[in-house]
Amino acid sequence: MTLIPAGVGQQPQQPAPAPVPDAPAPQAPVPLSDVAAGPIRPGGGAGTESTSSSGTDSEGNIPQQQAPAPQAVPPAQNEQQGPPPKISEGAEAPADLGYQIVTYTNFVQIPVTVKDNKGKLVPGLTWRDFKVYENNTFQPLRFFTVSPFPLSVAYVVDQSLPRDQMAQINQSLGAIQGGLTPYDEVSVFSYSNGAHNQSNGFTGAQSARVPFILSMTKSSGTEQLNAVNSGPLAGCPIRVNGNCADPNIQPGRSTGNDTFMTIPKEIHTLNDAILAAAKELSNRPKERRRVIYVMSDGKEYGSKASYREVVKYLQTNNIQVYGTLVGDAARLGLGRLSRFHLPFTMYDNMLVKYTLATGGTLDSENGVNNIERSYAELATEARTQYTLGYYSHEPLIDSKFRKLDVRVNRPGLEVSAKSGYYPSGKDVK
Repeated sequence: MTLIPAGVGQQPQQPAPAPVPDAPAPQAPVPLSDVAAGPIRPGGGAGTESTSSSGTDSEGNIPQQQAPAPQAVPPAQNEQQGPPPKISEGAEAPADLGYQIVTYTNFVQIPVTVKDNKGKLVPGLTWRDFKVYENNTFQPLRFFTVSPFPLSVAYVVDQSLPRDQMAQINQSLGAIQGGLTPYDEVSVFSYSNGAHNQSNGFTGAQSARVPFILSMTKSSGTEQLNAVNSGPLAGCPIRVNGNCADPNIQPGRSTGNDTFMTIPKEIHTLNDAILAAAKELSNRPKERRRVIYVMSDGKEYGSKASYREVVKYLQTNNIQVYGTLVGDAARLGLGRLSRFHLPFTMYDNMLVKYTLATGGTLDSENGVNNIERSYAELATEARTQYTLGYYSHEPLIDSKFRKLDVRVNRPGLEVSAKSGYYPSGKDVK
C-alpha cells in the first residue's frame, strides 16, 4: 500500500474574485423646464459653471445644476461720438489730416531738347555738357535725369481753318493715340470764335473715350471767299424800293460805301484757347510733363486774353507749347513771312512765339501722312527730354521774371528750352 502525501493530486484553490460594484441606477430624463438652469441654454451657448470631473456625485446621481448668478453690467460711459472721418481727395489730403507743412522752395526744373543740324534728337549727353544761367548768373546743377516723364497733353484744334486744311486735320486725328502710352492722359479743346472744352477734364490716353472726343472736334471748316469791293455787287447788291434790303450792307455802315468797302475781319481766338487749356493743365501733378499741342495755321485775332498774359501764365505753371502748322504757314517761304507782323493787322503766325517762349517745338506739315507723323514725333520729343534742376539765387517769391539761358558744350547743336519763368506760390513741398 503506497502512501500518497497529503496535497498531492488536489487542485489548488483559486482566490475569491473581488466584488463587482453595482452600476448606477438609471435616472429619469431632465425635463425641458430645467434645461435653462444647466450649463447649456438655448441661444446662449455653454455656461461657465463648474462641474465634477465625473459629472456624478458619490452615489452616482447626476447633481442638479444651479443657474449662474447674473453678473453686474458696468454702467455705460458717457462718450460723445465725434464727426465722421472725411474722405481725402487728391491734393486736399494733407489738409484733411489736420495739419500741412508748407515750405517754399527755390528749386527750378528745366526740360531741355537738344537736336543736331539735321533736326535729329541728340542722346548721350551728361550733366557736364550743360550750363545754365539765370539772369546772366551761372547756376550749378543739382538735378539731372534722362528718364521719360508721363505726359498730360491738352490738344487744341483750330476749327476756323479753310475746308481743305480742315479735312486733313479731320483725317489725321485718329493717329493721335499712336504716339501716346497708357501712362499719359489727354484733354481736347477746340476754337474758332471762342474756346470749347470737348473732354471736360483729362482721360487716359489709350481709353476708348478718346476717339469719341476727337470725333466731336471735327469741323467742316470755313469757306474762303474773295471780298468784292467794286462792280454791281459792291456796296449794296440787293435793293428794295431803292433801299438796301439788309441795313448792315447799306453804304455808310460797316461795309463802307459805294467807293470803299470795309472787308470783315476774320476771328481766330488762339490766345483764349491756349489759356483755357493752360488752366486745365495747371492742376495736374508736378510729376507729369504739362504740354499743350496746337493744330492750327497760327492766326490770331479777336481773343479776349493778350499774348503777354497767356505767356506769363504758361511760364508760371511750367507748361510747354508744341504745335503742327498747316496751311499757308507750312508752305516754303510763306511760313517765314507769316512770322512778321504788320501793325493794326491780324497775327498770321502766333504759334512760333509761344513755342520759343516755353521751350516747345513747332512742325510745319502739309498732307495727312506728314501731319500724322508729326503727332508721334512731337509726343516722343516731349517725353524724352533732358531734365535739369538747380537752386535759384533769387528770393523765394518776388513775382519778377527770371531769364534763363541753357547752353551745351558741344558745337553744332540746337538747344530748345524755355526763355524764362515766373516764380509761383504753388511750388511747395
